[in-house]
Amino acid sequence: MNLSIQNVSKQYRRNFWGLRDFSLDLGAGVLGLLGPNGAGKSTLMRILATVTQATEGKVIWNGNSHAVDIAKKPDELRQVLGYLPQDFGIYPHLDAIEFLEYLAAIKGLDGRTARRRIDELLQVVNLVDAARRPLGGYSGGMKQRVGIAQALLNDPELLIVDEPTAGLDPEERVRFRGLITELSGERIVILSTHIVSDVEAVATSIAIINQGHLVTHDLPEKLLQEVEGKVWMWMTSSQELTTLRQQYLISSTARRSDGVHVRVVAEQKPNGDAQPVSATLEDAYLYLISRAN
Repeated sequence: MNLSIQNVSKQYRRNFWGLRDFSLDLGAGVLGLLGPNGAGKSTLMRILATVTQATEGKVIWNGNSHAVDIAKKPDELRQVLGYLPQDFGIYPHLDAIEFLEYLAAIKGLDGRTARRRIDELLQVVNLVDAARRPLGGYSGGMKQRVGIAQALLNDPELLIVDEPTAGLDPEERVRFRGLITELSGERIVILSTHIVSDVEAVATSIAIINQGHLVTHDLPEKLLQEVEGKVWMWMTSSQELTTLRQQYLISSTARRSDGVHVRVVAEQKPNGDAQPVSATLEDAYLYLISRAN
């Protein structure tokens, strides 16, 4: 099982490219796709989900049968694809079961398989008690859980989820992360987000995208090595914080009764009081994005 993205570019206007010469090869596991808003993540997701076509380059899907160019034969990928777009929509007058039955029919599932699968997924996304309520009355997090369920209806070989934890409360996010971890061994999962902690919890590899270009693709531990020895922390005042933001790459701040504890990514020791601290994936992400700008 392999997904090969080969020199893919997407042009929206004459001088604006959403993606530029993007290449990536993926096997089974969870790819965490990280990047700031507007970096090109959703554009890439839509191309991989056969919603839109690349302007240049191609994507080759080599599933359990044979390799296909998804632009030329999109239906072969769609049969084994699960997709949760960032702007997932629902039919407000249908309840969760009716909605999932409708989508199961579109995906070609027979009635018995669909009913069994829907029962399983309502348990997985914790919506059994609300299954017969109209979707129009659901909260944002509940609608997102319905979206996760529909993406899994056909037990996909390729699962693409774009900002899947938006609107989920902390308990639901933990549940979702556990679900992705369980799924990862037998399929390709692409998790696109700007929430580094979601990626840190589940990804087997990480790709960072910025301004339509691939910045890097590597194992999480390799990305951490990039910034090891470059992360510092010390205490400062609120008055000095504005100046520090102009001078350094600040990854986090924490206000305490004794002042502001500031965390900085820098090649050299930035301050006489600064102490080295262990790097996090958030530090590595910010460092690599800043180098790419």
